Amino acid sequence: MTEGPADDDVLLTARQARRAAREAKRQAKDRAFDQRHERKRSKDVQFIHGHHIVDADGLAQAFPEPDSPEYTPGTVRRRVTHGVTLVLLTAALVAGVVLAGMIQRGELEFKLVLPKPTTPVVTCPAGTLDIPKSDTVSVHVFNAGSTEGMAGQVAAELQKRGFHILTVENGSTKQTAPAVVVSGPAGLAGAFSLQRNVAGSEYVEDDRKDASVDFIVTGEYKGLVDADKVDQAPGALSCPRLSPPPADPSAVPPATDAPAVPPVPAN
Repeated sequence: MTEGPADDDVLLTARQARRAAREAKRQAKDRAFDQRHERKRSKDVQFIHGHHIVDADGLAQAFPEPDSPEYTPGTVRRRVTHGVTLVLLTAALVAGVVLAGMIQRGELEFKLVLPKPTTPVVTCPAGTLDIPKSDTVSVHVFNAGSTEGMAGQVAAELQKRGFHILTVENGSTKQTAPAVVVSGPAGLAGAFSLQRNVAGSEYVEDDRKDASVDFIVTGEYKGLVDADKVDQAPGALSCPRLSPPPADPSAVPPATDAPAVPPVPAN
């Protein structure tokens, strides 16, 4: 069967259509390539290698912040605490720098003030005292001389006479008497009893509250009075270095109503 002119026209039309389609695809690829090339050459920073870059403005537009941010109470407290701490530290630093500068320039001096030691009173207790029982007198014995072990020896002798020994230690005194007897107002009778046991001793009063008595032996100490020779009569304390001077025990009139106090036997 022979093809006619009509068949040739149909074939030609189909061939042209395919050619036109291929040309359209090619042109589309060319346009896409040109667009990518133009984007690469573009100076717009929002496009890099053909990709869109989102900046801070874009993020702000996409995710807008609330008009009034709200914080939890815990966050508010922490921020306030941090702020106050920072202010205090800054103030302390500034104050330290200022004080250091003043000290360096000599405008400010720091003096270390130590508590003053207890000083004896400057008056001699007046009045007549009775000799108390030895076992009611509590004594601290101190060695202010150069003979080692003297405090222990004296404490042993006083303990034999019935005195209650609290401590035995080394000590010091500015007095030059053979022995120095120290007590507070509550220990006057006990101090008077100890003074009668050592010749030439001196009394010094301090402000202690209890009735304990310090018995300080010096390098001039020669020993206690014999127990059977201790004067048991009432009298006054002997503190010749204090003012007013003590009363003369011999001038004290003897007691007429009270019976004589017998000597305390040595234990």
